[in-house]
Amino acid sequence: MGGKRINEKNLQQVKEQFGIVGHAHGLVSAVENAIKVAHTDLNVLITGESGTGKESFSKIIHHLSKRKHEPFIVLNCGAIPEGTLDSELFGHEKGAFTGAHQSRKGYFEVADKGTLFLDEIAEMTLATQARLLRVLEYHEFFKVGSSQVLKSHARVVAATHVPLQEHIKEKKFREDLYYRLSTVPISIPPLRTRKEDIMLLFKRFAHDTAEKYKSQPITLNGKAQERLENYEFPGNIRQLKNIVEQISVLETIRTIDEQTLKKYLPIPEKTAAVQSINKQETHTQQELMYMYRILFGMKDEINGLKTMIYKILEEHKNPKLIREHQELFQKQEKNKPDTHNIPTIKELPTTNVRIEKIEEPTKNRENKITTPSLENIEKEFIRKVLIKHQNRKKEAAQELGISERTLYRKLQRFEDKKEPSV
Repeated sequence: MGGKRINEKNLQQVKEQFGIVGHAHGLVSAVENAIKVAHTDLNVLITGESGTGKESFSKIIHHLSKRKHEPFIVLNCGAIPEGTLDSELFGHEKGAFTGAHQSRKGYFEVADKGTLFLDEIAEMTLATQARLLRVLEYHEFFKVGSSQVLKSHARVVAATHVPLQEHIKEKKFREDLYYRLSTVPISIPPLRTRKEDIMLLFKRFAHDTAEKYKSQPITLNGKAQERLENYEFPGNIRQLKNIVEQISVLETIRTIDEQTLKKYLPIPEKTAAVQSINKQETHTQQELMYMYRILFGMKDEINGLKTMIYKILEEHKNPKLIREHQELFQKQEKNKPDTHNIPTIKELPTTNVRIEKIEEPTKNRENKITTPSLENIEKEFIRKVLIKHQNRKKEAAQELGISERTLYRKLQRFEDKKEPSV
């Protein structure tokens, strides 16, 4: 929200009252907007990743409003079974469904003049969203199993950690409800973008935990502090608080070094995903390098095959046939792909591999050339590398530029095809 900035003293008082720690611009802006909108009756949508403290902002909005003496009800939409959310929000009549032994008020009726904080709003079904929209537009609703119109002037503050615009595109969230809820949007930045606030939060949590358990607060040395500030914190403030509490309880030494801190910093999911991708890329690269070895090693064999073909043609003493094949080879040389960007065998980041000559292709009775398939060449190539290393798979795999597991997989594939053992 625009307008005049909040007085620094008032801003600090609000932050202290509601336990908000930090000076990052995004955080201060979110607090200021919460203070400004609190004095209105506008609906508010709070967005931010899990663990960023969205509920604290809903409390600011309620307790600084004229509704502060009325009920403040918190409802996590994702924690309530789908079939019972309507009953929780709007109430039900006796006998409305199995188990409805008596009439019950819903939260909209209870929070009539107060504030209803709906956390994880994206978990609502489309049918419940339609009923919520009616309350926001006309301040009226029906109990489950009743046709009587009831009124509610409860203010709705909603929150979500998912991008609602994507849910709208996927037809999982009503666009009209989104605009009705987000009259005033408040976005809370994730902790990883608030590096200047991480140590402030750490010290606050360390002090609170020490006071709670009557112990000395933990501190971090320089390297540990640097690692903490560079951590991604997928669980945001909630995760940082848990980490501080764990270390405070489990560690006897109160000055924590980097190695000790590492034990309490799990790999973020995003980082794990990136590592998985990198691992796949590395595996693919190894396979490519392996094939490069075979293909570049075949260069001499291909030239040898050409020479052999010429010898066979000369045996037929057919100049026309020889000329036709010469033209064919020349045409293939002219049209072959550009290999300028393909690394030579010397450029490959591995040890040089000496490839022995493979057996010459045989001729059948009709003097037709029988050339080995690429798979047979690969098999022969592996066989000779294994012979060279006296069947030691680990050393052979290293020379081939593949993992030992990949080598076993290839050998198993040859075995499954009932080919001679290599």
